Amino acid sequence: YLGGLIKIRGDHCWRELTCMDYHYETQPVPNPIAYFMHRSPWWFHRFETLVNHFIELVVPFFLFLGRRMCIVHGLLQILFQVLLVISGNLSFLNWLTMVPSIACFDDISLGFLFSSRVKERVVQVQSKEAAREQLPLGCYIRKVVNISFGLLIAYLSIPVVLNLLNSRQVMNTSFNPLRIVNTYGAFGSITKERTEVVLQGTSSLDPNDPTAVWEEFDFKCKPGDLKRRPCFISPYHYRLDWLMWFAAFQTYEQNEWIIHLAGKLLAQEEETLSLMATNPFAGRAPPRWIRGEHFKYKFSQPGGKHASEGKWWIRKRIGPYFPPVNLKGLKKFYEDRNWPYPVRD
Repeated sequence: YLGGLIKIRGDHCWRELTCMDYHYETQPVPNPIAYFMHRSPWWFHRFETLVNHFIELVVPFFLFLGRRMCIVHGLLQILFQVLLVISGNLSFLNWLTMVPSIACFDDISLGFLFSSRVKERVVQVQSKEAAREQLPLGCYIRKVVNISFGLLIAYLSIPVVLNLLNSRQVMNTSFNPLRIVNTYGAFGSITKERTEVVLQGTSSLDPNDPTAVWEEFDFKCKPGDLKRRPCFISPYHYRLDWLMWFAAFQTYEQNEWIIHLAGKLLAQEEETLSLMATNPFAGRAPPRWIRGEHFKYKFSQPGGKHASEGKWWIRKRIGPYFPPVNLKGLKKFYEDRNWPYPVRD
């Protein structure tokens, strides 16, 4: 429910039903299906957004409407998460969201998963326990523990509910030191354009030499090489690729770790290179300089000119993201932050 609420209160495109016009192209790590889904008709994108609001804002209340509606809630939530898995690489988030929905299904609704022999054995055990005049002590202890936990969660949820009703609602926040209850909602706002930081290295002595040859480092899954097909990785998570997505619509001053990454690539550290898809300097002398370039990326048109050339993406240079840096020049930067200075092997 909070995921739907943050959308309604966060970005006007969710209220105007236009967010899905952008989501497939601008999500953290698109997959090949997202490439085609992005080109769906405008009315289908509106329908998708309405379905999203229905699932996140209406369906959660099915839990309070009896057994059948609770099962319907579980089915719809799991189906919704499966569709999200198919259309994007949102790592393990969708898979974890499916787990609580399993509790919506009782023994009868899940009976088809078990053999008749197992079901007969369960009936026998339940019949024996029902015949007992007095329940075992463990049953009473479990009831006391369950009620105690229920009351604790209800008490801790008071500030969460008050925040939920507040017009100045705070999201993605915990309301107690133990972090038992919190408010969480993803994609409250949608970026309308996709920008990428491309890391480039050169062996040139002078990075400002117009004849210097700059070669690109490719990441394992995020957009880079225009002809590389978007990948499937869910439920796996390439954290560095995900962080590069955030860095692209911020500045390098807000993401100092990217300069730290550049230093490690200058030193050609094996552990760091293992996080990359390609190393253009493999088997050669390490790069003397590395820079970050800022590009705007768009999906190519299926069946269009760029797609016929094997390009999944089209890009246009925005400008520099961070200036050329070398290991010697980064030494003080590392020392000021107490970072281990990378040393070339």
